[in-house]
Amino acid sequence: MQEQTGRLVGEAEAYCREQTGIGITPIPSSQIRKESLARDRQEERGVTEGLIGIWSATESCMTYKARFSKKCGFPQMGREWGECKHLYYYFDDPDYGFMNIRLQTWFPYHIQIAMNGREWLRRDLEKSGIGFERHRNKILSLEDYDAAQKLLNRQLDTRWPEVLGGTLPIVFPSMGDIVGSDLKPYWTLWQSEWATDHIFRSQAELRPLGEMLIMQAFLTGTTPQVLRYFDRPMTKSGRPYANMSHEVISRIMELEDGLRVRHWVGSNSVKAYIEQNVFRTETTLNNPGMFRVHRHAQSEATENPKRYLPMRKGVADIPLRAQISGEINKRFNESLAQMESNTSLSELIEPVCQRGRKKQRCVRPLDVLGKDRSLLCALADPKHAVSGITNRDLRNALGDTAGFGGKTQNQQSSKASRLIRLLRDHGLLHKYPRQNRYRLSPKGAKLTTVLCAALHASTQELTKIAA
Repeated sequence: MQEQTGRLVGEAEAYCREQTGIGITPIPSSQIRKESLARDRQEERGVTEGLIGIWSATESCMTYKARFSKKCGFPQMGREWGECKHLYYYFDDPDYGFMNIRLQTWFPYHIQIAMNGREWLRRDLEKSGIGFERHRNKILSLEDYDAAQKLLNRQLDTRWPEVLGGTLPIVFPSMGDIVGSDLKPYWTLWQSEWATDHIFRSQAELRPLGEMLIMQAFLTGTTPQVLRYFDRPMTKSGRPYANMSHEVISRIMELEDGLRVRHWVGSNSVKAYIEQNVFRTETTLNNPGMFRVHRHAQSEATENPKRYLPMRKGVADIPLRAQISGEINKRFNESLAQMESNTSLSELIEPVCQRGRKKQRCVRPLDVLGKDRSLLCALADPKHAVSGITNRDLRNALGDTAGFGGKTQNQQSSKASRLIRLLRDHGLLHKYPRQNRYRLSPKGAKLTTVLCAALHASTQELTKIAA
């Protein structure tokens, strides 16, 4: 195995010298950011295409060791953590842009490929002749946004085993001799990021609005709210189940370009931040098994009906992963979109706190801090921004509150209908055509979001915003 590792490193050394004129560059610490080294060398040497360089670092790895088993009476192979040299290949690929490949030089020779969809888009834009401006992996401006979106959508039709397998002859040319010709790699996603970019005309235009939205996302980031972003099941009262195993964490921090907020549910997260003139929301999935998707079981034929099963790490579920991540971004963005920087809380509340008339009927005012508080907070749930709200949804959300507790189902249904009528009279709800389903109006979305943010904020946080 030491001979095999030596052969692998020797091939990498020869390839690096052939392509760049220099050999492998050792890194004294695994904590050093390799991407920064590669970016600096690319700029220094003016590399526009091909191999930028190869770096090596000693890092932890998963390998195997033989241990004597008293039960079996002979040694058995078992997985264990060790340390070995890893090679980092950095390319500016003609098709996929800036990317890297990490190769473990000790058995079982794990390979990790890092690709970026915006870098891929950059290469497609260059080939299509569409003008653009970029900063690292951010597109700052475009001549044709619709055409760029079509190019991004086309990435989901990629035959991933062919694309990823095509890198093996370059970084691991002796793979067939070392591991044999019968073994084939099984490609999985260790981590995926799905970003939604909102491109503004300038950073000056974005910054005040973006920081306000990020602060709002942090203030409204209660546990039920964050769980709804990830479409996690909740009790009828809108609270997490007692046996929920995922920890919910929200963090806000200040970066060079401004604030960043990040909500974690277990090892998955959604975040929002500013860079240059781009406001980005991004879903990161490390544990796809949290989500159930409509797919075939791996052992079943495609003729069998699909079932709801946990999402897999394999590349076969990339389109499903993209769909789930896009829905999380959408719920998060729609929650943020309810706030306007020039709208005060009093301007939103005063109109609905006044008695009015609708079609010769008297409409009572809303008591936003009293008996109608739970109603308005229930409407702020981000799931209703996607699927709307029904009479049943309202009963489930308010089932344990005053006026609903201890009532029969018919009594609760009648009360929910009266509340829906009240909200429609105040212009907070609109009815879907030919459905017993309702959606928040722009006025209702702003009111419920701002009210929920104010109610969950501490005095210190509100004072900081006011200042």
